[in-house]
Amino acid sequence: MKKISLGDRMKISFIKYEKEKKDYLIPKAFGINVEELKNPEELDDKIEELKKQNYTTIIIQSELASFSEKIYNQYKYDQQINIIITPTKSK
Repeated sequence: MKKISLGDRMKISFIKYEKEKKDYLIPKAFGINVEELKNPEELDDKIEELKKQNYTTIIIQSELASFSEKIYNQYKYDQQINIIITPTKSK
């Protein structure tokens, strides 16, 4: 597992579903990228796109993450990218 030191440049992105009501104002205020998906099935494509743009950390809510098979099978072992899955708040 690759450790990231404070000297390393981190590019962080949140991926959210377009219909999700949370607006991510705090991450946006800190200059963190927030990507919106119109279709949850596009998640794997978006992760690949961000990886090619050298993003090191991607944060996804668990409900959206459930649409990706690659998160658990492929990205789990990828040392170039860290995927953080956050709990989805119940309504």
